[in-house]
Amino acid sequence: MPKVAYSEAEKAQVREALLTKGLELLAKQGIQHTTVEQIYKAVGISRTFFYSFFPTKESLIIEALYLQQPRVLVYAQKLMDAPSLSWRKAVTQFLYACCYGEKNGILILTIEEQQMLFRRLSHEAYRTFREKQIRLFGNILECFGIGADCARVGLFTNISLMAMIVRRAIPETMPLFVPEAADETVAFQIKAIVDFLEPLKKENFCR
Repeated sequence: MPKVAYSEAEKAQVREALLTKGLELLAKQGIQHTTVEQIYKAVGISRTFFYSFFPTKESLIIEALYLQQPRVLVYAQKLMDAPSLSWRKAVTQFLYACCYGEKNGILILTIEEQQMLFRRLSHEAYRTFREKQIRLFGNILECFGIGADCARVGLFTNISLMAMIVRRAIPETMPLFVPEAADETVAFQIKAIVDFLEPLKKENFCR
């Protein structure tokens, strides 16, 4: 018989479980192939109880993306701290993990998913998301030992997301691209990003 009364601590645990399971499924299956039902059933609660935490699927997706941000930063720092990895190999491995997010538990939105999600966000919610996103990419640059001024963060955000999104878009969204060369395209883009970043390392960052 379903539980009918939860303490505030239990509600917090359920909410965290929904976000964790939601992020896992969304990263693996994508937004369009992940249903609310899959998420609440995996956590063991009812549809009604799910909607007491998240009024829409989109609200859960945004919160799952927020949950992901510090995890991505921790992963980047782990790579930078790994004694077996040079600076260049650590940054390259990080970018590869993001570009192939579905294999690494990292949610990367396709072009269609971005359009669908952000059309349904309020202006305030969109502004908050953008602020958090810029902060994340700035923190990643700092983690890489690179000064994070506004122009540099903006460029790094765009070129990184381009590599991730183009990889997801071939061939469904971009049918004129050659699917057989998709992996080589990702490798070329990542190398170009690392080549761009490497001269920007702070002088006291010696790895």
